[in-house]
Amino acid sequence: MKATALFRLAHLIAAAGVVLDGRVDGRSLALLACVCAVSLVLYVPALVRGWFSAPGVWADVLVTGCALPWVAVAVIGEGDAVAPHGWLMVQSLSAAATAVVAFRWRGAALAVALLLATSPAVHAVLPEPDPAGVLDHFSAVASCVALAGGGWWYTRRQGLLLDAAHDRAVALEAARARQAERTAHHAALHDTVLATLTTIGAGRVDANAPAVRERCAREAAYLRRLVESEEGQDRAYGPPPGGAAGTRAALEEAVHRAEALGLTVRARFHAVPELPREVCEALAAAVSEALNNVSRHAGTGTAHVTAVGGAEGGVEVTVADRGTGFDVSGPGGRGTGLRRSVRGRLAAVGGAASVDSHPGEGTVVELRWPA
Repeated sequence: MKATALFRLAHLIAAAGVVLDGRVDGRSLALLACVCAVSLVLYVPALVRGWFSAPGVWADVLVTGCALPWVAVAVIGEGDAVAPHGWLMVQSLSAAATAVVAFRWRGAALAVALLLATSPAVHAVLPEPDPAGVLDHFSAVASCVALAGGGWWYTRRQGLLLDAAHDRAVALEAARARQAERTAHHAALHDTVLATLTTIGAGRVDANAPAVRERCAREAAYLRRLVESEEGQDRAYGPPPGGAAGTRAALEEAVHRAEALGLTVRARFHAVPELPREVCEALAAAVSEALNNVSRHAGTGTAHVTAVGGAEGGVEVTVADRGTGFDVSGPGGRGTGLRRSVRGRLAAVGGAASVDSHPGEGTVVELRWPA
């Protein structure tokens, strides 16, 4: 669209140069004013709306390309206005290009046919017709039609390809988001509901104890929200909420959940800073999973949690036990809990986690933020 507008502007500038050269003819000046008026009616609204209006294009074709040449013959006769390459006849080139871009093939073909028929008809009534000039004019119109049609087809094809690529990128990003959501849900289920059921199933706690029943109720509510989120009614990320906001409150909630499953936790917190919410949630979930591992695998009923404020507003959290330990290079060190719920969660918020353990020597999990 903008290219055809620039095409018409170039023709108008050339026409103004011819009309204003030497002694100004009022009749030619009036014809040029008419062409400028029709061009403004066509191109200005198109640039504002983003596309041509069919009535505006037909007005340009019928007035500029077909009617004004006859007017020029009637009021001027011969001269630059009605010559095959005169300033007025040249306007039909941009009119044809605009019609090809704006219309479908039938409308474009009709518009081009009218423009082509005007030139020989006008020159047939002139005292000295120029058949060679008319053929050149035909050739120029055909060239403009071919260039405009080919350029429009290529531009539209590239636009369709870009739209298709954008749709594929959006679909891929949506698939990634769904996968990330499923991963978050699986990690939360592993750290909460599965840990609770495993501990109860192993008989290490009294399932009727108030603390255990409270934890089961919270996790049942989380499962309910998770099911609703699959139906598009809600979004439930991370473990079930509990306790007040804040870094220390989040860590204490993780300790409380572990104690509800019968684990004795000796916790110490010193100068723990307030961290972003997503960091608090990641630290609490990692601590909760580390304590779940102590309860399930360490063979001891006691764990130690220490949280200390680090440099530049960071924090270091340590979860230690004196249980059976394991080989960190073996299958135990590559399990879902350590890989996804501990290391993965910390890495997602810019932190880091390390595990130090040896068979018979207990385990130490160190969490740091920032890494």
